[in-house]
Amino acid sequence: MAPVAAASNGVEVNDQLHRRTSTRAQQAAEGPATLFAIGTAVPPFVHEQSTYADYYFDVTNCNHKTELKAKFKRICDKMQIDKRHMVVRRELLEENPSIASYMDHSMNARHQVVMEWVPKLAKEAAEKAIKEWGRSVSEITHIVMATTSVVNMPGVDLLVAKSLGLSPKVRRVMMYQTGCWGGAAALRVAKDLAENNKGARVLIICSECTAIFFRGPSEEYLDGLVGQGLFGDGAAAVVVGSDPIPEVEHPLFEIQWSGEMVVPDSQTAIDGHLMEAGMYYHLRPEIPKLVSKSIEEFVGDARAQAENKECNELFWAVHPGGNAILNQIENQLELVPEKLAASREILRNYGNMASACVLFVLDQIRSTSIKAGASTTGEGKEFGLLIGIGPGLTMECCVLKSVALN
Repeated sequence: MAPVAAASNGVEVNDQLHRRTSTRAQQAAEGPATLFAIGTAVPPFVHEQSTYADYYFDVTNCNHKTELKAKFKRICDKMQIDKRHMVVRRELLEENPSIASYMDHSMNARHQVVMEWVPKLAKEAAEKAIKEWGRSVSEITHIVMATTSVVNMPGVDLLVAKSLGLSPKVRRVMMYQTGCWGGAAALRVAKDLAENNKGARVLIICSECTAIFFRGPSEEYLDGLVGQGLFGDGAAAVVVGSDPIPEVEHPLFEIQWSGEMVVPDSQTAIDGHLMEAGMYYHLRPEIPKLVSKSIEEFVGDARAQAENKECNELFWAVHPGGNAILNQIENQLELVPEKLAASREILRNYGNMASACVLFVLDQIRSTSIKAGASTTGEGKEFGLLIGIGPGLTMECCVLKSVALN
């Protein structure tokens, strides 16, 4: 009788495994994660790059540092930036003079500013995305939020969720201190959530404010000048889900694959530390070359998920970390100049907005495609790569499949 019992137990185990597998299959979506809408927001305060050096040294009371000011002007001139939107302005610094100093204890003042503006910009971007999506906020099931500008409990994701009127049962993921690869990383997280939770609708929000690290210039912190001439404020939001509802939801891009790579021997290339004087960061001059050394290998992995299309057969949404980084990527991959046009356009008009920036680039690609009468949302190309680059040195990529335009 023992063999019969064994067989019976085996059947029972198989039945249990089948039921569990069947349940998991019922809980998962059928199709890939899809982007339905994109919204962006920037503060109303505009800083022209051509006059920013004069403004910056004036509001920080450092006009007497003539050689440093001349150096900063040269840095600004090389950025290929026309303007940036930033909360930090003369009136705010008059109210909070510690922020304009080099190393005064100013964290309390900075925290107050970013706790006002990070949620404010996030809400504005999210409302635009939800409006474009066209469904009720009550149907948002998950929220994924990224910021490097503030740390708070409860997280700013909860503050934004409440201000938007999302369900108290919405499931939240808060991503802190990802820096400039946060937008692409948030898409990866949303992809997993959408594809493994049938009917899920995920709201991604990336919101950044430079008030956390704005400070006066110093001869002992020269690489800090690069950031003062590069970064801007902004927020971007995306609605993601699988299995679009016909005639109700209108896909923009499908997320086919996501991957990540840490560039070897690059841990100190970008770093930042929260101190009593705010965030103190370093941007090493070797960043573009480090990216160049690994980008071909990294892109090769992604291209394998895009039918091995040649680089110039893809559309490109690359985080505009700076003009030198874009130049290195363009040269290393032998891209024709128009491939990074959207990245350069966002850099020119907004500067580097950290985690939010690559989503601005994707929105630019979508808008340009529509205006140009392209066949797809991806500049007429079937597949494209969205790439974030930030501390680590981390590169994050999503392979996107564009949608046909009517």
